[in-house]
Amino acid sequence: MHLRDVLFALLFAIPLHAQDTPAIHGINPSSMDTSVRPGDDFYLYANGDWIKRTVLPPDRTSLGVFNLLADRSDKRVAEIIDGAAKSNAAPGTDQRRIADLYHSYMDETAIEKNGPSQLKAHLAEINSIHNQRDLARALGLTVRADVDALNNTNFHTMNLFGLWVAPSFNDSDHYTAYLMQGGIALPDRSYYLTDSEHMKEVRTKYQQHVAAMFRLGGFDQSEMRADRVIALEHAIAEKHLSLAENEDIHKANNTWTPADFTSKAPGLDWKEFFRAAGLDHQTSFIVWQPTSFTGESALVASTPIDTWKDYLAFHLMETYANGISSAIADERFNFFGKVLTGTTQQRPRDKRAILIVNGWLGDAVGQIYAQKYFSPEAKKQVQELVANLLSAFHQRLESITWMAPTTKAEAIAKLGTLRVSVGYPDKWRSYNGLEIKSDDLFGNFWRSSFFEYRYQLSRIGQPVDRGEWTMEPQTVNAVNLPLHNALNFPAAILEPPFFDPQAPAAANYGSIGSIIGHEISHTFDSEGAAFDSKGRVRNWWTPEDFAHFKTATTALAAQYDAYKPFPDLSVNGRQTLGENIADVAGLAAAFDAYHASLKGSSAPVEDGLTGDQQFFIAFAQSWGTKMRDNTLRQRILTDPHAPAMYRAATVRNIDGWYTSFDVKPGEKLYLAPEARVRIW
Repeated sequence: MHLRDVLFALLFAIPLHAQDTPAIHGINPSSMDTSVRPGDDFYLYANGDWIKRTVLPPDRTSLGVFNLLADRSDKRVAEIIDGAAKSNAAPGTDQRRIADLYHSYMDETAIEKNGPSQLKAHLAEINSIHNQRDLARALGLTVRADVDALNNTNFHTMNLFGLWVAPSFNDSDHYTAYLMQGGIALPDRSYYLTDSEHMKEVRTKYQQHVAAMFRLGGFDQSEMRADRVIALEHAIAEKHLSLAENEDIHKANNTWTPADFTSKAPGLDWKEFFRAAGLDHQTSFIVWQPTSFTGESALVASTPIDTWKDYLAFHLMETYANGISSAIADERFNFFGKVLTGTTQQRPRDKRAILIVNGWLGDAVGQIYAQKYFSPEAKKQVQELVANLLSAFHQRLESITWMAPTTKAEAIAKLGTLRVSVGYPDKWRSYNGLEIKSDDLFGNFWRSSFFEYRYQLSRIGQPVDRGEWTMEPQTVNAVNLPLHNALNFPAAILEPPFFDPQAPAAANYGSIGSIIGHEISHTFDSEGAAFDSKGRVRNWWTPEDFAHFKTATTALAAQYDAYKPFPDLSVNGRQTLGENIADVAGLAAAFDAYHASLKGSSAPVEDGLTGDQQFFIAFAQSWGTKMRDNTLRQRILTDPHAPAMYRAATVRNIDGWYTSFDVKPGEKLYLAPEARVRIW
């Protein structure tokens, strides 16, 4: 996990579901508001009473099912950390690393003693920049690696540009180096460029925050320095592609040699930059956003070096705030927590420490987690459910009438080679050589960041591991890896209420089944459809089939463009298109798989609800979320997923939902049959 992701995780809780207790097996009737007509607002029908009675704690940006599972996972990880601390394991072992990293975050006295001096030493290095070559070296030294750039194509914190190591778009058998746009501290370019009153207020408070960070770092003329940094970040943001533009894989597939950087992106001493970044032996890169590289490189030459020194100093303090001092860490939270997300209080320190341990030693923790908390029996049950979903999706592909035989054969071949991994990986990361000290949080951050970066560098040019995971077992999430043609479902998401062996099939298929179907469907969404069965970027569509696909997906984008949670802010249907396609297709496949699982029998009625009704309610309750307005605004601008209430509205595209709840024309969610989006 990248340091940026760890730091952001300290601030932003993952949105999850609306079930009050895992003791309930199946849907939770007490969460429902049956005064709401299902056809008017299915999200509130399924979750309305829970939303009414739920109050967000001051340290939470949101609450939902994912939080329930994340809290459960964190409790288990806390037990693993406690066990490591009591084990008296020898130095250099993973258990000792786990215990020492946790202790270094909890030892505030050591942070206050050591952090400022370490910051001072790194600031001295920045201050020694005197010319363009020095600047290129300093910028090269800030390069770090991301583990999943397909889901996050902007690098924040210290990186002007970021590195992603993954199977090549053009040679899926070997890892290659991708370079990505970066350089801004706010979540997205829109925070710099949008002129709404809300964004103007955010920028005003951001200026105050940057100035405060300079004061706390011991700098004079803090206001002037803040103005210079923000002006530079604004100029960088102008060069960035939007999240929606980043979704076009074909436009991202740009191979540059080192010489191309000099001719296509002049302004930066690329030779020195690559040398400092450890990339000087690379003969080619895939450049995801060429125009951004051209624009940002020009800024290196046109912006005074003193401004760049302020920029690097600020980003250093921002990135390592938690390891420097409580004053700097609190100031960072005051802006990124209170202002950006509306959270009034930080999570307890021990909870934040768990995130740090998971972030930097995820596999070390995950190996223990998988052994203790995910049984072979649970894995087998989930694999059976996955098999049913794959079978349902195969049948849907077979029955498509609009697709030419050649395209259909390619789609079926891709589904047939899809690798689905459940619970945990077959191989674990080694942390041999990573030095963790119990009283050196700043140093632990610094060394862990370089350890991860060197690991990623070592993979470039190597054969691809098709069984690779990008998540740990204790992570409450799931992922599709299009370059591997693979899916990962970590153990921590395969828990009640998402997956409950004691729940009716309707609830399991509506909840975890729709999640599994969603990830399978990513194989054929607006992004996944660009990859073939071997993970290569290749057009395997006939022109007529792709035109049909574009027409259907354009209609779905328009459907989501119409959702407007704030008077000045709408959902971006193009930005969220891939996830929306996966929601529609995944839910449809899960519904088919649920019916197939009944083997012709009638589903039991529970709490007066038919099996089909339970299925759709379980789906909607999976998205029941209480979220702060500022957090919701940020998600709309930076997240490829639509907000939870609109994900629940996916049901309006599924014919079975209409018959299950007798939805009629005139109700708010009603779509005429010809207007319902059907893709897969």
